[in-house]
Amino acid sequence: MQAVRITQPGGPEVLVFAHEPLPEVRAGEVLVRVVAAGVNRPDIQQRRGLYPAPPGASEIPGLDIAGVVVAVAEGVTWPRVGDAVCALVTGGGYAQYCNVPAVQCMPLPRGYDFVKAAALPEVLFTGWNNIILLGRLAEGESILVQGGTSGVGMATIQIARLLRRARVFATAGSEQKRQICRDLGADIALDYREDWVKPLLEATGNNGVDVILDAQAGPYTDRELQLLAFDGRLVLIASHLGERADINVRQIVRRRLTLTGSTIRPRPPEYKARIAEALVQQVWPLLESGRMRLDVFATFSLAEVAQSHALLDANEQIGKVVLIVDPQLAHLVPPSQAA
Repeated sequence: MQAVRITQPGGPEVLVFAHEPLPEVRAGEVLVRVVAAGVNRPDIQQRRGLYPAPPGASEIPGLDIAGVVVAVAEGVTWPRVGDAVCALVTGGGYAQYCNVPAVQCMPLPRGYDFVKAAALPEVLFTGWNNIILLGRLAEGESILVQGGTSGVGMATIQIARLLRRARVFATAGSEQKRQICRDLGADIALDYREDWVKPLLEATGNNGVDVILDAQAGPYTDRELQLLAFDGRLVLIASHLGERADINVRQIVRRRLTLTGSTIRPRPPEYKARIAEALVQQVWPLLESGRMRLDVFATFSLAEVAQSHALLDANEQIGKVVLIVDPQLAHLVPPSQAA
């Protein structure tokens, strides 16, 4: 099969095509013929040498895929050969074939083609894991989403609004992006380059925000702790602005704050299976009805993988970037999934 390899840490130019053997289907897994694959921020970090694949995972980048099952391990009852699925994977998405634990597979939402479905798994798994499981966002609480027009940001705004009826705040770098945050359900959208602590304290009557989701860390961390309400939760999913932060620990103790972080990639399939089940039960109906949307900003062929990474490096995307691996099937809505 054809696949994309990272030759060494560096820029998009280190991504090259390689001929690889088909992945071995291990116990509990299925083999998927990849039609489309999502391009995500962790792929960029892996390319730069900052986010290595977990032990036992494929060194081929790519964390979410959509495609057709072509083989299943003994004992797997679903999905079956021929089923159209999308899935979160631990690596290997930038390839013509990818193996994945069966429990991490999900049917395509009704009316979705493979390109739209490939944009779903990583951002939805990440959003659900961090604001529902770790952030424990409760009905009617408030949440700040830093970077509201990233794929994860757009998913998080909508999950919080539609499933928890939360009061949602977001940050973004342009008025166009801030308007998109508001269109998706954010009550207030602010420029992250300006002071966002004071306006949000004022908006909450100086009570603070219940949950914050952030990928920046560094100098943001102490400001976010200042912004949290009593019993507030700060969930870090990356550290783009720096791996170290000078924080006031007393405020954590005094206001009973929780500071936590997560990477879902090394989690076992059993953990991811619970999230997959919750997404299909609670989020798929929102997608199928059109109440929730996750936009595909741009598509590239597998041969254009370097251009797709350059787009994310420039931070110009609004929503998801998707690689089309099989152009003949990419925009097909599987008959069994047709609206």
